[in-house]
Amino acid sequence: MADCTDDAKIAGAGPDWRAWQESWDRQQEFYLPDREERFRVMFDMTEALTAPSGPAEEDAAGAPGPVVLDLACGTGSISRRLLRRFPGARSTGVDLDPALLMIARGYFAGDERVEFVSADLTDPEWTGRLPYRSYDAVLTATALHWLRTDELGVLYGQIAGVLRDGGVFMNADHMPDGTTPRINEAAHAFDKERRERAEAAGTQDWVAWWDGLSREPAVAGAVAERFRTIGNPLNGDHADGEVQSPARHAELLRAAGFSEARPVWSSPLDALVLGLK
Repeated sequence: MADCTDDAKIAGAGPDWRAWQESWDRQQEFYLPDREERFRVMFDMTEALTAPSGPAEEDAAGAPGPVVLDLACGTGSISRRLLRRFPGARSTGVDLDPALLMIARGYFAGDERVEFVSADLTDPEWTGRLPYRSYDAVLTATALHWLRTDELGVLYGQIAGVLRDGGVFMNADHMPDGTTPRINEAAHAFDKERRERAEAAGTQDWVAWWDGLSREPAVAGAVAERFRTIGNPLNGDHADGEVQSPARHAELLRAAGFSEARPVWSSPLDALVLGLK
């Protein structure tokens, strides 16, 4: 079984999937400089709250790893870090974006611990495509702000339906707190200046990254499909989503059937909310 989590370059002709995976990470860090700290807390809480179950293999210490749903997985950033932290884990990555899924599938090619599913999270039947009936954890990052609040509430109910009893859900995303306008204004101004310095130093933003990917011949067809069906970042297209405060996310999770829900990490502009089934 190939291990796609070490530092060796993936063998084979064609695009350098590792390079595209890592360039995605750098582009995301342009907006989220504390992104790795978010992931650390996410996996700390995964370890703290999930007991082994399901068909996962044994990890290096001889204990089964968690079975995880990497929701709106993109290029597989969560799965990549999950398998480094828990070598015996199993991951199912779900996304609608054909270009990002192509990178993810290329990066994890030959790794039997990971599989990917193309699905629209607004489709009422999307959970029927999953390979497991239940998961120990459902993890997502910087993705669900693409949904409206009503869609998010429905999705949280569906997530509760695929989690085992005692399973954990974590959503790391933009979660502004409208009760602190002066703090928010200062944080946004500081972040804008930081991004301007990073861009001047050559860091790619969202648009530049997609422009580069569109020039990769092996991915051009998937990028064109993405631009046609989801939106074209080069034209400033973005889904008509909504953002909610951490407290509102916790409220929606409790309404969806989670027994406990609260933020477990935050920065001035982002937060990580955890729901325990």
